Amino acid sequence: MQRSRNDVWVGLFVMIGMVAIMFLALKSANLLNLSFQPDYHVLARFDNVGGLKPRAAIKSAGVVVGRVESIALDEKTFQARVTLTLESRYVFPKDSSLKILTSGLLGEQYVGIEPGADEKNLAAGDTITATQSAVVLENLIGQFLYSKAAETSNAPAGAAPKK
Repeated sequence: MQRSRNDVWVGLFVMIGMVAIMFLALKSANLLNLSFQPDYHVLARFDNVGGLKPRAAIKSAGVVVGRVESIALDEKTFQARVTLTLESRYVFPKDSSLKILTSGLLGEQYVGIEPGADEKNLAAGDTITATQSAVVLENLIGQFLYSKAAETSNAPAGAAPKK
């Protein structure tokens, strides 16, 4: 009798531990959101979203105010159509702008929202038009190398290249 009671307690303890590990794994992978606040959806269009992923954070002044719901390609304009879910306790003016930023040099990407000055606020279903695409590191390196190659090819013969 005593042995079966101990087995039940050990089994219960193991189950609670497994649930806790599952919770931490989902939370650290950004797949679990326990916000019970009401929210609203807005749409934004970007020329290039880089490595932005669904469930990425939306931050304003360093505070997470929402998440990226979905990313799709608009077949008419060939732009990325990003659906954003913002918590309704955070209200932003209609002329707010969005940027795709990176945490650190090679960190994950997130959407930064900068409030505008309009008197009207964003509502569910609105489209944000003031957007700045992601900075793609490969494009920057390519532009740098191309400009350096152009400088050396335009230098007069016998002259040393600029440093």
